[in-house]
Amino acid sequence: MKVKFWEKKPVTKEPKKKKGFFREWGDAILFAVIAASLIRWATFEAYTIPTPSMEKSLLVGDFLFVSKLHYGPRTPMTPLQVPLTHQTIWGTNIPSYSDAIQLKSYRLPGFSEVKRNDVVVFNYPPEDQHPADLRTNYIKRAIGLPGDSLQIKDLQVYINGEAIKNPEQMQFKYILVPTMQLSNKFFEDRDIRMSEVQMFDNGYLVDITPEMAEEIKKLDFIKDVILYKHPDEAEAGIFPNVPSKYPWNRDNFGPIYIPEKGATVAITPESLPFYERVILEYEHNENAEVRDGKLYLDGKEVKEYTFKQNYYFMMGDNRHNSADSRYWGYVPEDHVVGKAVMIWMSTNPEGKMFDKIRWSRIFNIIH
Repeated sequence: MKVKFWEKKPVTKEPKKKKGFFREWGDAILFAVIAASLIRWATFEAYTIPTPSMEKSLLVGDFLFVSKLHYGPRTPMTPLQVPLTHQTIWGTNIPSYSDAIQLKSYRLPGFSEVKRNDVVVFNYPPEDQHPADLRTNYIKRAIGLPGDSLQIKDLQVYINGEAIKNPEQMQFKYILVPTMQLSNKFFEDRDIRMSEVQMFDNGYLVDITPEMAEEIKKLDFIKDVILYKHPDEAEAGIFPNVPSKYPWNRDNFGPIYIPEKGATVAITPESLPFYERVILEYEHNENAEVRDGKLYLDGKEVKEYTFKQNYYFMMGDNRHNSADSRYWGYVPEDHVVGKAVMIWMSTNPEGKMFDKIRWSRIFNIIH
């Protein structure tokens, strides 16, 4: 009998086991979550407008696409987070993250810098109960850029001494003085939200554009339309919150310098209020403190400071109904989320059944 040791025995392959139903669905869901998270982080994210601070440019109930591609996506600062959440788990008050690990954030290259009048989504800087990348999202218009000198005189914004072009749909508060009581339909026909109308002496206080104010003034049952300006005195809560030295208000403000990366400023008792929060909170200095009106870094008093990143001055288009940089100061570059580019849906919270959707606003490009 001949034995052939070099001959291989035929190998029988076992048939590949088919994935179970739950395993198959689990893999599909995992892939979808990862793909959606990457898209949301690196390209576009959907947001909604909850407040009237940008009216009439953006309305309460507008749903937006915000581009991360324009300014470049940020690497996560808070990696321990439930995917596709922001501050809490959907429909609950349970935190969706742990701040046990905090990383330094880097911004990937984008194809644009923040430009003047861009509509920008950013994390609300003064909020300290959440990590920087999970602070509440705000949306405003970038009015002041790094290195600019900004001033507001009699409601008009000046940059580097020159008046800038105002947004087309910018609003202010006006007092309407009628000869009779105005109906809800009067306000609805002019797209004035009833929830924002206030009784004021013998009239109504409303947020409208200057153009709408002129139209209303021509009506025969309107006695007067008065622009409501803040009195020529200090307003509570105005940045930098030193009314004795800087008695400013929302209509008359500044001038102030907007910090630019690499720029050096003198630190004096007069200048420190403008940069104290920047240096202590936004610049990531480990051993910075202010004592007796003086700045100390690593225990040594410093007379000047060089900024590590750029800053912006943001304002709402609804100028008399917007909590913005006039109240809390600069927006750090590492708080910038993205550029608002398009309205993909718009619903009217005060609309009836057949006019709930604002069809004319769908797919509008944001300017």
